[in-house]
Amino acid sequence: MLEILEEFWYVFFLAMVPVAELRGAIPAGIAMGLDPWLVYVVAVLGNVLPVPFLMLFVRQVLGWMKRRGGTLTRIVTALERKADRGAELFYRYELLGLCILVAVPLPGTGAWTGALVASMLRLRLKAALPAISLGVLIAGGIVLGISCGVSFVLM
Repeated sequence: MLEILEEFWYVFFLAMVPVAELRGAIPAGIAMGLDPWLVYVVAVLGNVLPVPFLMLFVRQVLGWMKRRGGTLTRIVTALERKADRGAELFYRYELLGLCILVAVPLPGTGAWTGALVASMLRLRLKAALPAISLGVLIAGGIVLGISCGVSFVLM
């Protein structure tokens, strides 16, 4: 029982990691033999949890990094470019665009990118969080469907 809880914690924390997010956590949990629907719920919760904190503190952290210069400034510049690319979709479709940005389970999209874009565009947390959360639910469903299909084919 304790081992299963540890595996779910692993899925939860893996879903929080910016590069892995749902795309890594759901397949990992299913590969560990965990119940796919529970993996989905745990991964979604883990993926959404950092969003409010990111939105509240990202501008302050990026400003601090920019003032330090060198490599940190280059990292911030790259992140700002990424946010600008996401901003195009947002300006075209507003909150639906933010949801779509998060829902597409491809590299460079997801909850972290959605929170970054929302923060850079100075969206209120009250407006952005539901759009990002819906996008995470959709992305999780897509990844779950693909992961279960792949695991079914491999069996």
